[in-house]
Amino acid sequence: MGGVSEATMQWRRVDGRPALCLTGDVSLENNGGFVQVNLDLGSGSALDAEAFSGIRLLVRGNGATYNAHLKTPATVLPWQSYRAAFVADTDWREVRLPFADFSPHRLNARLDTRRLRRLGIVAIGRAMHADICIAEVGLY
Repeated sequence: MGGVSEATMQWRRVDGRPALCLTGDVSLENNGGFVQVNLDLGSGSALDAEAFSGIRLLVRGNGATYNAHLKTPATVLPWQSYRAAFVADTDWREVRLPFADFSPHRLNARLDTRRLRRLGIVAIGRAMHADICIAEVGLY
């Protein structure tokens, strides 16, 4: 950690839709490399999503590739997560990310969809301008 990436998060109305927007710049300087927004899942405990196939997002962005990161009780270190990439087009688009597409990052445990704790939307791993808005988050 210790990077110099900078971003802001704000609620905005984009094309008539209320949305949470992440805007900023990812810098690789000083061991940096990401900006993110997070949503805690479940109310004080984990979310059981076993009956579902994946995460559904309604997003609009700048055409760049972003990651969705899931956290569970198995992700005890800050850099551990289950990751799936997606493109945030310049028009509103529904993105469906099957749980099977989430890969463990720096851990060996398989994704336990019965114990989801957090969803992060992340611009990571390369110098870039992040500009993404999320109007809906759900399960399918």
